[in-house]
Amino acid sequence: MDVFTTRAGRVRGRRSERDPGIVTVRGLPYAAPPFGADRFREPRPAQPWDGVRECTAYGPVAPQSAELPGSPAWSPGDEDILTLNIWAPADGPGDLPVLVWIHGGAYVFGSSAQPDFDGTALAARGLVVVTLNHRLGFEGFGHVPADGEGPACPDNRGLLDQIAALEWVRDTIAAFGGSPGRVTLAGQSSGATSVACLMAADRARGLFHRAILHSAVNACATVGQAARTTAEVAAAAGVPATRAGLLAASPQTLVSASDRVVERYRQDPGSGQRHYDPAIYGPVADGDLLPCDPLEAWAAGAGAGADVELLVCHTTEEYWLLDAVGSSAKVTAEQQLHTFAADFGLPPQFADAYRDRLPDSAPVLDVYLALYGDLLFAEYSSRLAEAHARAGGRTYLSRFDRRSGGDAGDGGDGGRVRAWHCADIPFAFGNLHDENLHFLMGGPPGPADHELAHRMTGAWAAFAAHGDPGWAPLDGGGEGSAVRVWRTAGEEARETDAFRDLWAAAGLPLLAP
Repeated sequence: MDVFTTRAGRVRGRRSERDPGIVTVRGLPYAAPPFGADRFREPRPAQPWDGVRECTAYGPVAPQSAELPGSPAWSPGDEDILTLNIWAPADGPGDLPVLVWIHGGAYVFGSSAQPDFDGTALAARGLVVVTLNHRLGFEGFGHVPADGEGPACPDNRGLLDQIAALEWVRDTIAAFGGSPGRVTLAGQSSGATSVACLMAADRARGLFHRAILHSAVNACATVGQAARTTAEVAAAAGVPATRAGLLAASPQTLVSASDRVVERYRQDPGSGQRHYDPAIYGPVADGDLLPCDPLEAWAAGAGAGADVELLVCHTTEEYWLLDAVGSSAKVTAEQQLHTFAADFGLPPQFADAYRDRLPDSAPVLDVYLALYGDLLFAEYSSRLAEAHARAGGRTYLSRFDRRSGGDAGDGGDGGRVRAWHCADIPFAFGNLHDENLHFLMGGPPGPADHELAHRMTGAWAAFAAHGDPGWAPLDGGGEGSAVRVWRTAGEEARETDAFRDLWAAAGLPLLAP
């Protein structure tokens, strides 16, 4: 029987439908429900249980308004949201490397139950895979002012949840065949930036030994910026921007209020940086858990987690996904493009320089998407890798540039396949089979896609096991040739860093939205 003993009690999993050699345990609590008296507080230990707890279904997702294909939606009243899931070889030798995954979603949506994140294929490569849910939106990242009448409510509660999950892994993963001394922490998008933040947090030191960042996003707020967001959300919710007022608002009320604030930014072209992609929540440089933005810390040679080996990846057409799903403002006129550059403090000629390096007759929208994708994801990710290497860390850099593939005649033609945000994750997890993911991949997969997935899962597994994904690390003085480019076999080679010298020549900082 697939029954395991944890500190809180015994749990029963089940064999994977895809691979009977893999056992899965889903919806296992790593902390208590963060509501009631524990709302806006640090996570507390899960309550123990008697008997054997059935852990065969994903746990409830964190409060959010998103409804994602193939994933459960949040229902008001769902509270036991701090759960994790495990995939492990059923007859593994023990002491296996562990990969812990933090999902993305702009800190406001997503969950460990997304079909992208099924850990079966990676577990078959000899890993114990852990995915987790954590608090999102205001519950996880909203600033709650102190009022002197009760315990202080910390910022970065979502990060604190992630630390609690890592502590659970340290204390318990051996029961599932994993080694607490061989933990790789991985994430994509906001999940990747969460990993970078934990690398810079003393409180997380020693809880993981390697890290994987895919498409880290350039976003870290000051306490003042977070307080201003709280005032906007509280006003939209019709409550005072105080600890008591916010506690009186239900999670559903704060989700709805946050959505209204976001929509106002979307509809107001004069609202500055947040108009283009209004992500209003994220890590807060509170001077406590997080001293400052990870890139700022690493560039200064401090808090770079140089003892943590690092693997970084980004896609080459990041922002085209955000445009395709309608979450980004449309910039289609020259004046809009100039306003965008000014809103982010970019020189007027910067957009023109991008245009010069795009194919002839590239529309304004393509210039905007290329520039914004680098600003938020690609350049930020690359700078994190280089700063880590300069600080003495062992660092690997890669880019995902698969733009063709799929079965002929099934819509997977190169004309509409983009190497956009999130497209790399089904390949890295080896989850090309789920129809819910075919939109990300531009159509059903073909043989070359499966071969690419085999190579990418192999790189993750090798890095988690030995710290070497299969190519040379950065030398600390620049990229050189030490960058792996992921493409399907036979794809034409393309320039993947055509714009990086523009940022270096201009000496431009990366601005948090």
